[in-house]
Amino acid sequence: MRLLATLVLLLLLRSAEPRRGPRSGAAERGARGRVRGRSRAGVMRRQTQECQEYMEAGEKYLDCQDRQLTTVMQDWPKDIHHLLLARNKIQVLRTNMFSQFTQLKSLDLQQNHISMVEDGAFSGLSRLTTLLLQHNGLKTATEEVLLPLPRLTYLRLYDNPWICHCSLDSLIRTLQVPSNRNLGNYGKCAEPEALRGQKLRRLDVDLLCADNIQVDRKPGGGDAGLPRITPTKVKTEATSMCHTYMFPKPRLDCSNKDLKNIPSELPSDIDKMDLSRNTIKHLRPKQFLLSKDLKLLNLSSNSLHHLDTASFAGLLHLRELDLSNNSLHYFKYGVLEDLYFLLKLSLENNPWICDYNIHYLIYWLKHHPSVFYTGLICSEPREFRGWRVEEYVKTYNGECPKDKRTGGMDTGQGGQEGTDNNSQEGAGETDEALSENLRQPHKEKKPKKFEIIRLN
Repeated sequence: MRLLATLVLLLLLRSAEPRRGPRSGAAERGARGRVRGRSRAGVMRRQTQECQEYMEAGEKYLDCQDRQLTTVMQDWPKDIHHLLLARNKIQVLRTNMFSQFTQLKSLDLQQNHISMVEDGAFSGLSRLTTLLLQHNGLKTATEEVLLPLPRLTYLRLYDNPWICHCSLDSLIRTLQVPSNRNLGNYGKCAEPEALRGQKLRRLDVDLLCADNIQVDRKPGGGDAGLPRITPTKVKTEATSMCHTYMFPKPRLDCSNKDLKNIPSELPSDIDKMDLSRNTIKHLRPKQFLLSKDLKLLNLSSNSLHHLDTASFAGLLHLRELDLSNNSLHYFKYGVLEDLYFLLKLSLENNPWICDYNIHYLIYWLKHHPSVFYTGLICSEPREFRGWRVEEYVKTYNGECPKDKRTGGMDTGQGGQEGTDNNSQEGAGETDEALSENLRQPHKEKKPKKFEIIRLN
């Protein structure tokens, strides 16, 4: 009986094995599916993790620049204050595209492929103060785009092919409101030809919806009584040649743009300006006059050989100036007088000529001991090649008796030696010499007891 029960149990087990097989296969396929699902989820997580999230000054930044993005991800943090989306492939800004980021204060969309902004694209961004749309493909927009942004303070629209027709009327009128002084600066018309290059903020809005702007292009068209509009000459401006970054501080990047001159109409609210790796040869007076907030100016790796007096006029708050890798021989007298609060001056890799013209630079550095400087090495003449300029000036002054008495004009790196002690010592020596000269005539007036006459 037990044997029969055992045989029946074995038969049941064998008959159950084929049925277990398919279930096992299904479970395996399900497991593989779950693995693939986890893989896809992992890929999605990695994609979102490519954006760098960080805190600065108590505010949250999400840096999604250079990510080949075409839209905004819904799983991004909602409590960010600054969203950086520059250099992606976004083409259209859809309604409510950013509505979940209700804490947003700044939105950087420059250097995408944006050709259209729907009227409700910025809905929900009631706290936004800065919007960067430069370097895109925008041709038209209306004031409806800006209505959800009551706190908007800075709006960049330049380097977009704006078509200045009637459809742009309401936006331009909004930009031209006097209180909106930082909205749309430097934006220009690309079409029609008669308005090409004219700034949106200075355009006569009454002409946008008139047909007379086309008359000038008709052969022999004598449009009496109608205003004649001539194209303005487009200058090489910083706004069209360079890139502006607002975070973490306003910065203008004009590096490696093949610039031969300082761009005209430099922005006034820039903290750092990079003009390195161009072919600028000459700085003329007051070219930085409007950039009164500038703290760092990089002019390295150009072809600078001449700096006019007042080249740095207006740069009262400049802290760092980089003039390395240029062709400077010396500074004209007065070039540095506007840099009251300069802390760092980079001068290396310039062919400094050690003659009398170099003395102004040493004199200025001596009287500004807080300035740290580098790179003052004589290139010419040959007998002083490789010398520190300060040592040359010390030697030069040592050859002159008066300068030897006053201790010369030598200064250490970064202004290590003071001026008061030298001047006091020099004054003391000069007084002794002066008293000696005054005593000499007095001695000659004394009567001599003996007079010796030599006969040859």
